Amino acid sequence: MSQNKRSSLGRGLSALMADLQPEETAVSREGTEMVPTEQIAPNPDQPRRVFDQAALSELADSIRSRGVIQPLIVRRHPDDTNIYQIVAGERRWRASQMAQVHELPVIIRDFSDAEMLEVAIIENIQRADLNAIDEAASYKQLMTRFGHTQEKLAEALGKSRSHIANLLRLLNLPDQVQEWVREEKLSAGHARALVTADNATAIARRIIEKDLSVREVESLMREKTSKPTKPRADSEKDADTRALEGDLTATLKMRVQIKHSGNDGGQMTITYRDLEQLDRLCQILAGSN
Repeated sequence: MSQNKRSSLGRGLSALMADLQPEETAVSREGTEMVPTEQIAPNPDQPRRVFDQAALSELADSIRSRGVIQPLIVRRHPDDTNIYQIVAGERRWRASQMAQVHELPVIIRDFSDAEMLEVAIIENIQRADLNAIDEAASYKQLMTRFGHTQEKLAEALGKSRSHIANLLRLLNLPDQVQEWVREEKLSAGHARALVTADNATAIARRIIEKDLSVREVESLMREKTSKPTKPRADSEKDADTRALEGDLTATLKMRVQIKHSGNDGGQMTITYRDLEQLDRLCQILAGSN
């Protein structure tokens, strides 16, 4: 498996993206082959486990009237050369079976097991109806299993790095909250507002029960995280401490507060305005900026 993984990384994510998006169209099918539907098998490692039946029915109706416009990407089955495994296009294959189409246009690629899984994850990310949690899980899988960085993913997938970083933080939410996002009871905006909450599940339940908007949740979180000010706190600090706070605040462009605890140390608090600022702070602390 390690050899396959090295092969996948060696080709690079951009190369796999190119293989996933062939130039062939419905008008020009050069490079495609027609393969009997029964000789095509799904990818056993397909990341997408749930297929919306209503959407499949609509696609099947379209296929009955117009045929399969975009060829499937397949590879020869490693254990049976008469069978083709789907790399990209399982929805089209399933809908074609519903439409009783007996053969399908395919483009055959030479993918290793690792590359096949990698491309399947990429195709999953590109689905328009993918929820935020499953999208984040796909990014994490690409990073942990294949060693891709956020920067590489952003470049290859046409996403901003902050988009990927912000979605990855949703995976820190409690399992129940993540499940509500998958079920579309909570939006991605709701979930982002809950990332730093200590009682995210309770707040999420309140959001659902009261049908709160994202703006209302953000306002609620600001109220919960705001702390009573102590008028005398700054006046009790010496001039050097206040100057250091000012310098750090100017450098980070985020409010910095320092509280000494005698000779035993103290605390430094950095207040960020939003997730974009948190992302920038993480880069600074990691030494990447």
